[in-house]
Amino acid sequence: MTPEELQSIALKKHEENGKFKHCLHVCVGSGCCSSQADQVLKNLTDGVKKGGVDKDVRVIGVGCMGLCANGPMVSVDDNQPLYQHIKPTDAPTILNALDKAPPDEMVCDTDQPFFKRQMQVVRENSGRVDPEDISDCIAHGAYASLAKALTTMSPGDVIQEVTKSGLRGRGGAGYPTGLKWSTVAKASGPDGRGQKYVVCNGDEGDPGAFMDRSVMEGDPHRVLEGMCIAGYAVGASKGIVYVRAEYPLAVKRLNKAINQAVRNEILGRNILGTNFNFDLEIRLGAGAFVCGEETALIASIEGNRGTPRPRPPYPANSGLFDCPTLINNVETFANIPPIIARGSSWFANIGTEKSKGTKIFALTGKVKNTGLIEVPMGITLREIIYDIGGGIPDGKAFKAVQTGGPSGGCLTEKELDIPVDYESLAKAGSIMGSGGMIVMDETSNMVDVARFFMEFCMSESCGKCIPCRVGTCQMHALLDKIYNRKATPGDLALLRELCDMVKATSLCGLGQTAPNPVLSTLKHFENEYLERIQTSGATNAHGPSAHNGHEVNA
Repeated sequence: MTPEELQSIALKKHEENGKFKHCLHVCVGSGCCSSQADQVLKNLTDGVKKGGVDKDVRVIGVGCMGLCANGPMVSVDDNQPLYQHIKPTDAPTILNALDKAPPDEMVCDTDQPFFKRQMQVVRENSGRVDPEDISDCIAHGAYASLAKALTTMSPGDVIQEVTKSGLRGRGGAGYPTGLKWSTVAKASGPDGRGQKYVVCNGDEGDPGAFMDRSVMEGDPHRVLEGMCIAGYAVGASKGIVYVRAEYPLAVKRLNKAINQAVRNEILGRNILGTNFNFDLEIRLGAGAFVCGEETALIASIEGNRGTPRPRPPYPANSGLFDCPTLINNVETFANIPPIIARGSSWFANIGTEKSKGTKIFALTGKVKNTGLIEVPMGITLREIIYDIGGGIPDGKAFKAVQTGGPSGGCLTEKELDIPVDYESLAKAGSIMGSGGMIVMDETSNMVDVARFFMEFCMSESCGKCIPCRVGTCQMHALLDKIYNRKATPGDLALLRELCDMVKATSLCGLGQTAPNPVLSTLKHFENEYLERIQTSGATNAHGPSAHNGHEVNA
């Protein structure tokens, strides 16, 4: 395979697609497939064949279209029209309306802010390309950036371009991507050996988060291309996609994409006619949240129990099998091809001064338009929740939004106008995290919210360090006691003390951030904690509480 042959494949596929009068895109992401989208795809395909219009109408399965609340979704041509809430029995109606006015009740308004206020960079091809057809992906630009990097740029040029773009790791910490790449590029490994690894962290475990899963399902070749470019830049010859086995559809499409890339000589030896060699494989995780931490992920890949280790040494110098290892998450790698294709200046002009580019969020909870969104850094929470998200359903009032998953915190009405970037969210008492965003309305009990996240952290603790293993268990017991109105003021004081201890002494990020939801709910909704303690019959600082005219002793 040469760059010229790659271009030839793209042109041939464009000509082939151009012969069709219409193209039907059926979302077959995990969310829509849970509502029979796969059967919708089959019925449309069968209907086209039976109707004898298979030469005029192309039907393909595509990745997530974003508005999961309205799925399954089917788009005709360039989203004109975009059908919503489609059932398998709706296939004949869609086919009969191809050259007619579509039924209004089935059509989704594509002029609404949900679509207009987004900016697609990572997800620009999701919902448009067939993720299981490498030629269709190539026709939409796949591997063109890899060809550009290998034939017109040195490894140093690639790193410089990524550095100048201002891209920061999308896994949650926001570490400068170019700086991490340059560190790995300079590392020599044990005994001066040249072996290096590129690892894609696809172990997305936050409750309510499905950003990386959707990218892997909808555009797997973009992730692989980003990894290949990274391998070239840092001098690595082997790559591993670490993805949880709980994502079977993502695993299936990644495997298919790797096999197709190997058959087309885009992976392997002498890639695109150059001296660059790069092999990729998938390693499955068992779904342990702690394996999202770099050193625990490495231990799992090596066949050991997924537990973290103290740092330094950092993976960039001594990682997988003691070799220098570059670890970025799915979204980070998926940002690389457009940066190489369009230049660092283009990317740096998106977002804020210190947070460049776009960010994908899984918008869930008490909001009308639940789904996957990609927005420029710097947009406000209010714009996301009320414009893109459509506001709170059923006439309820907004109460809080949790960003950053179990490692993040709750933000209230007074923080809705802060810009969504790394620094602003941290200053407000939360974090960007990997991109989970859960909206809560006035019916949500914040003690229960904190208890939910603590139960998750307690269950997902690897148990290696005592502060996390025991501390999260004790904090959950205290939260349960408070929620069930059995706590004393001393229990609340102990909860605060435990939060500080676990945060300061845990070995890895899981334990260090586990108290965040408790601390943020205590900061903004302390009254809900006190209300449950005061009505528990406990003696507080002001003496015994009285309820219904009866004095209740502690």
